[in-house]
Amino acid sequence: MDTGTHIAMGVAISGLALADPVVASDSFTMGAVFAGIMVGSLIPDIDTVLKLRNNAVYLRNHRGITHSVPAVMLWPLVLSIMLTFIVPESVFLHVWAWTFLAVFIHVFVDIFNSYGTQALRPFSQKWVAIGVINTFDPIIFGLHVIAILAWFFGTEPVATMSTLYIVLFFYYLLRFAVKAAVKNAVKKTLPGATDIFIAPTMNFFQWRIAATTETDHYVGRAYGRSITIYDRFEREVMPMSPQVEAALKDPNLKAFVSFSPLYRWSITHVEDLYEVRLIDLRYRSKGYYPFVAVAHVNEELEVVNSYTGWIFSEDKLRKKLKFIPNN
Repeated sequence: MDTGTHIAMGVAISGLALADPVVASDSFTMGAVFAGIMVGSLIPDIDTVLKLRNNAVYLRNHRGITHSVPAVMLWPLVLSIMLTFIVPESVFLHVWAWTFLAVFIHVFVDIFNSYGTQALRPFSQKWVAIGVINTFDPIIFGLHVIAILAWFFGTEPVATMSTLYIVLFFYYLLRFAVKAAVKNAVKKTLPGATDIFIAPTMNFFQWRIAATTETDHYVGRAYGRSITIYDRFEREVMPMSPQVEAALKDPNLKAFVSFSPLYRWSITHVEDLYEVRLIDLRYRSKGYYPFVAVAHVNEELEVVNSYTGWIFSEDKLRKKLKFIPNN
């Protein structure tokens, strides 16, 4: 989920924490618990700092080790030790328990996005991505805001937040049902589809779809059960050559391949360079496919520049690659 929603969830969990008699009656423990919940609701996304290095490192590691089983156990312990050191009058067990719940819920809700997490590490490196909730879901965020405002204006926090999460439980079930209906509609539209990717958008009724048959890739949108196919690309095996092999060893392209299960490729010459481009088919926007990986290989089989990430124009891509064509 996005940062704003994680913050809102932290506030809501703080309201639930008042169901704990120790938290409700002890101001020191309450303060430490509230701090642990708010930090715990955000701490797994500390790996966002990897963007400062480059997109390849970020793509390969975001929602990885910081969302793993050891991390879910370690974050609450570290935070609780720090908080009880700062507030020695607080009760450690209660600080730990509520901080653990905040960290766990952060990781748990992230698996319902199409990006997913490596929540099963170290037992599995597989990305767990259920894909029923958009990274920012206006309904989930809006319901949290309503519940928080209700608490602010005097409603009983435990009852308010309990009601919120009961409603959200049924909302998630509804999203599963809607996605299943969309998948069935895709199967009817493309009977030979083998790999079907369905991802939510901020619009409740609209879903991004991408599918593969034995011969083609298809990209489109679903509006309810109505499927619209925008693009069809013939499936072709990427021709191997020393230049392609060199490009595929580049960290940016390796990160892209590890992240994207459905992409097409193009191989062209740009002046005296060999360009290998991988294009993610899952993220069509206004007729453009903005998530790409590009590598330029010279005659000595050296990658002279490369990039992976979101690009919405060729000019911006050239700037990212620091590549200026000769006139």
